[in-house]
Amino acid sequence: MSENRKPRVIETNLGPQEILRTPLLNKGTGFTEKEREELGLKGLLPHHVSDIKEQLQRRYRNYSKRKTDLARYVYLTTLQDRNEVLFYRLASEHTEEMLPYIYTPTVGDASLDYSNLYSQNRGVYIAYAYKDQMKQMIKNIPRNNVDVIVVTDGSRILGLGDMGIGGMTIPVGKLSLYTLFGGVDPSRTLPVILDVGTNNPKLLDDPLYLGWRHSRITGQEYDDFVDSFVQEIKKRFPDVLLQWEDFSRDNASTLLNRYQDQICSFNDDIQGTASVALAGILASLKSLGKNLKDQHIAIAGGGSAGLGIASLLVKSMMQEGLTEKQAKSRFYITDRDGLIHSGREITDKAQKVFEQSAETTKDWSVKDKSGIALEDVVSNAKPSILLGLTAHPKLFTQEIIKTMCKNTERPVIFPLSNPTSKAEASPEDITKWSKGKAIIATGSPPKTIDYDGRSVNVAQCNNVYIFPGVGLATIATKSSVVTDEMFLIAADVLSNKSPLLNDPDGSIFPRIKNLREVSKEIAIEVARHVLEKGYAKVDGKDPQKLVEKTLWYPEYPIIKKRGSI
Repeated sequence: MSENRKPRVIETNLGPQEILRTPLLNKGTGFTEKEREELGLKGLLPHHVSDIKEQLQRRYRNYSKRKTDLARYVYLTTLQDRNEVLFYRLASEHTEEMLPYIYTPTVGDASLDYSNLYSQNRGVYIAYAYKDQMKQMIKNIPRNNVDVIVVTDGSRILGLGDMGIGGMTIPVGKLSLYTLFGGVDPSRTLPVILDVGTNNPKLLDDPLYLGWRHSRITGQEYDDFVDSFVQEIKKRFPDVLLQWEDFSRDNASTLLNRYQDQICSFNDDIQGTASVALAGILASLKSLGKNLKDQHIAIAGGGSAGLGIASLLVKSMMQEGLTEKQAKSRFYITDRDGLIHSGREITDKAQKVFEQSAETTKDWSVKDKSGIALEDVVSNAKPSILLGLTAHPKLFTQEIIKTMCKNTERPVIFPLSNPTSKAEASPEDITKWSKGKAIIATGSPPKTIDYDGRSVNVAQCNNVYIFPGVGLATIATKSSVVTDEMFLIAADVLSNKSPLLNDPDGSIFPRIKNLREVSKEIAIEVARHVLEKGYAKVDGKDPQKLVEKTLWYPEYPIIKKRGSI
C-alpha cells in the first residue's frame, strides 16, 4: 500500500456503538486516541492502540488456526462483516493463499450450508412472496450510491445446481473480488438474490431453510418478476452496472439478450468465462507461434457458457480475417446427445448456430451410430483445442487425451467445470496421459504438478482475471453498455501478460498477486474503447486518469464527528 496517499476523511453522526457495528467505519483497536475521544469510544475498546500492521499479524495468526476450508471461509467473511478495510488489507497481502476461501471452490461449500452458516445480513433478498412490493423493497436498500450489482437467482451455482437462497454466497464473493482486484469501493457494491423458490428437495425439506419455501416459479411469472426488479433498479440507480450471475441455462442467455440494451449489464458466466478462456487460448497459441484462425476447437458442453466461449472465439477469429461462416465451421460442440450437427434435431436456436453440417461428418468413423460422441469428434475432427463445460467428471478419458496428442504437438486442454469434483479431468491425469505436452487450465484452483523432473504450472481459468477490470472501466466511465468488444480487448491485454510467452513451463495466466495491476491495465484499455465509441457518460478524455480516480484502497480513513474541526 502506498504511504503517499492522503488519508480519506469521513464525517459521521453515528453513535459509538453504531460506528463499531459499521464494517466500513470500524477500525477495532486501530482507532487513534483522538478518534476515541471525539467519537465517544473510550472504554469500549482495549486500551492499546494497534496500527494496521499489528492488526494484520493478529488476524493472520487467528486465520492460520482454522483447519478446514469452510472454517477459513467463515473466519474471513466474519472479519469482512466486522472490519471491511482490515479484511481487504489482509486478503490483499495473502491473496494467493486466501482467494480459494473467499471464492471458488469454498464458496460452493458455503452455499450448500448457507442457512446454517447465516449470521449477518449482507446484501438484498428479493423474494417472490413480496412480488407486489418490489418498489418498496428497492427503496429499502440502505445505499444511495451503487456502482455495481451482482444478482443471481441461485438456480445454477457453480457446478452444484439449484442452491436456492444459498446462491447469495456468489454475489457476495464476486463483489469482494471486484474490490480486491478491481479497486471498486465496497460501499458502492450491492449483492442481490432473487428468491424465486427452489426445486432442490433437500432445501424444501430442511426446516431451517431460510429462503422462500416453494418450487421455482417459471414462465411469465418469472419474467414479470425479473422485469419488475430491473425496472425499479433502473429508476433508483440509473448508472449502475448489473452483472447477471449463475442463472440456469434456460434463463442466462435470455436475460442477457433482453436487458443488455435496457441497462448496462453483462453475464459473467457467458461473457466473462468466454473472455478468460479466449485469453488463455490466445496466450497458449502465442507461445507456440500459432494463430487462432487456424485452429479447430472441440467444446464439451452446449450450454450458455460453452456457446458464449464459442461466440467470442468466432469474433476473435474474424478479427484475424475469417468470415463468420468460416470461423463457425471450426467448432465442434457436444451436448448430452453428442455432436451438435445438422443430421440430428436441434431445437435450441443458440446451439443451431454452431451445428456442424452432416456433409462434414458423413465419412466419420464413429463407435455408436446413434450419436457422435466426444471421442468420435476428437478422433475425426482432430481439434487442437479441447474445452470442457459439462460438470461431468472424468469425461476427458485417457483415450481422448492421447488422441489429442496424436493430432497436435501441444494440445490446449481446459477442463473448466467447477468445483474440482465436477471437472472433466484432473490436471494430473491430463499431464500424465499427454506426457507433459498439454497446456492446461482448470476451472478451480489447481496445484503445480511434478512430472518427469520438472514443474508443470497449471493455471486456473478464473473469471477474476477479467470482470474486475471490465467492471472498473465501466464504472470509471459510466459506460451506457457492456459490449463483446470490451471483452475481446480484456482478453488480448490479459494474454499479453502470460508468463507462458517467456517460459515454456510457465503458467498461462499471471500470478494472482499481480492481478490488481493487470486489472488496472485492462480497465484503462477498455475505458479507452468506451471513450472512443462514445459510450461514456462522464467528462474526461484520459482513460488512465478516470480509472485511477475511481480506485479504492484498503486503508483506514480518518473518522470525525460531523461538524467537528
